[in-house]
Amino acid sequence: MSDRSSHRHHRFTRRTALTGLAGLALAGAGATTATAATAATAGTDAYATSPSPEADARGRGRAIRFATFNASLNRGTQGALVKDLSTGDNAQAQNVAEIIQRVNPDVLLINEFDYDETGEALRLFLRNYLSVGHNGSTPRRFPYSFTAPVNTGVASGVDLDGRNGAVTEPGSDAYGQDAYGYGWFPGQYGMAVLSKYPLDTRAARTFQHFLWKDMPDNAMPEGYYSDEAVAVLRLSSKSHWDLPVRLGPGWKDTVHFLVSHPTPPTFDGPEDRNGRRNHDEIRFWADYIGGRGRAAYIYDDRGGRGGLRPDSRFVIAGDLNADPHDGDSYDHAVLQLLDHDAVRLAATPPSSAGGVEAAQLQGGANTTHTGNPAYDTADFGDTAPGNLRVDHVIPSKGLVPGDNGIFWPPSTSPLHRLTGDGSTPVPSSDHRMVWQDVYLD
Repeated sequence: MSDRSSHRHHRFTRRTALTGLAGLALAGAGATTATAATAATAGTDAYATSPSPEADARGRGRAIRFATFNASLNRGTQGALVKDLSTGDNAQAQNVAEIIQRVNPDVLLINEFDYDETGEALRLFLRNYLSVGHNGSTPRRFPYSFTAPVNTGVASGVDLDGRNGAVTEPGSDAYGQDAYGYGWFPGQYGMAVLSKYPLDTRAARTFQHFLWKDMPDNAMPEGYYSDEAVAVLRLSSKSHWDLPVRLGPGWKDTVHFLVSHPTPPTFDGPEDRNGRRNHDEIRFWADYIGGRGRAAYIYDDRGGRGGLRPDSRFVIAGDLNADPHDGDSYDHAVLQLLDHDAVRLAATPPSSAGGVEAAQLQGGANTTHTGNPAYDTADFGDTAPGNLRVDHVIPSKGLVPGDNGIFWPPSTSPLHRLTGDGSTPVPSSDHRMVWQDVYLD
């Protein structure tokens, strides 16, 4: 899920009673997870796959693998992640690196990677973990990377939660509640992008400072925030980034990697401020790719206006903290993207055998879900909200979806050690890496 939570404690409240039968969901998962199940039980090399280097049957070139992974590489104090990554012996970082190495994405968003101004943590992770093989996995090199400031843990200077005045000293929950995005220090729960292809950083756009009030017809709860808070509250709980990825010569071979990490739609009250913010953080991308009329209000951190040009190719990725069927999303938030006219989804969503097994073994809240557990991407256990499909990789028209998957090996796989069974401590993260291969149309 993300900020403000341990790996095992998440408070989601259902607005409507869901009566789907787990047996039906599990039965429906069988056909969609055949590939994942085969890969997961074939041995430790089964996930060590690469996008096809050959043209497909219709003459398309090499598939490009885009992925998202909430890796939970966040720490409770500033500088702790740099310390943990300064040597190559941090067990969690080793497991995260091995997952990345086995899935072998070309372009990867990492959510919950603490930001530091010098980029030292990212350099250490690349050098001490990704460039070193783990348990027989192949070292991976990402020549291009990007990270930037985020709103988590940045003091707003006002009393956002209306409880105790403005708390401006980092290091407490009270401070986090009054930060632009919840965090105990600036940069906690940050983001990073790794790529094997050049990133056009000069053309990159960031939207850290965009104000929530400047989104027309926004879902901000009426009467909850003070006028002072409304005047300064930023939309992004972390940030929104548009990173052009150069897949070949010329702009026609550019794919815009649109990445974010909206707030969880929980940890609030009857006003549903976080659910509403999550909805509008997702809506931001829906408007950004929706054409000149819908995107006219958008401005970036350098003052540039508008969204993507209509013929642009893009991939939207991130822990969006929104499941299309289950959980506590406001107004089915993620359907704003999944049902968008500008996207081109794969015929079958990314799936895994491990998600099916986990939902069946854990039971509890999972038995009330209507969504197919094969598509779950996060292991939140048997208490509310149960396991959910919250991590997404969404390609645009102009891209042809190819293979996809979720790294969630079942207990019969030797790689199950990398994800575990939902108990604590978690070997890597409570989220799973999600990947989608695409071809240029």
